[in-house]
Amino acid sequence: MLRSSLSRIALVMVGLGLALSSLSAQQEDTHKSRKFKVPPASSRIEVTVLRDINGKPIENAAVIFHPVEGDRDKGVMELKTNEDGKAMIDVIPMGDTVRLQIIARGFQTVGQDFKVDKGAIFMTVRLRRPGDQYSIYKSTPQAADSMQRNNATPAEASPQGADKPQPPAK
Repeated sequence: MLRSSLSRIALVMVGLGLALSSLSAQQEDTHKSRKFKVPPASSRIEVTVLRDINGKPIENAAVIFHPVEGDRDKGVMELKTNEDGKAMIDVIPMGDTVRLQIIARGFQTVGQDFKVDKGAIFMTVRLRRPGDQYSIYKSTPQAADSMQRNNATPAEASPQGADKPQPPAK
């Protein structure tokens, strides 16, 4: 009998001890907790990617956001466009500078820096198909046109006397 009453008293004491220790731990946590910081206001940026030729949307294009601080990149956030050619992000803080890059298979890559200064920004980007590469070995209308604009022929552009062959020395 004495044993059962002692064990009951011991259980009650252990229960009270656990309750008191949890209360003191909760009080310590409130004093050591971090202060809540309000996140900065963010902007909603919606980018629409279209074909330059016919204005149809480009699906699955990569829309890449590089938040920039000075000349240092703070990270990368990449989205894909939906079937309407749209990608939307709403976590970039206002006041940041962002480098936007758009990559789509079969189209020229486009990039631009802009300042996030509004609560909502809507952009439309028109992508072109890649053009021919410039070559100095092929005669292209662009090369001939640039020569006419400069009003210089290759002989006139060379140093003096280099355009006329010199007689061999005897």
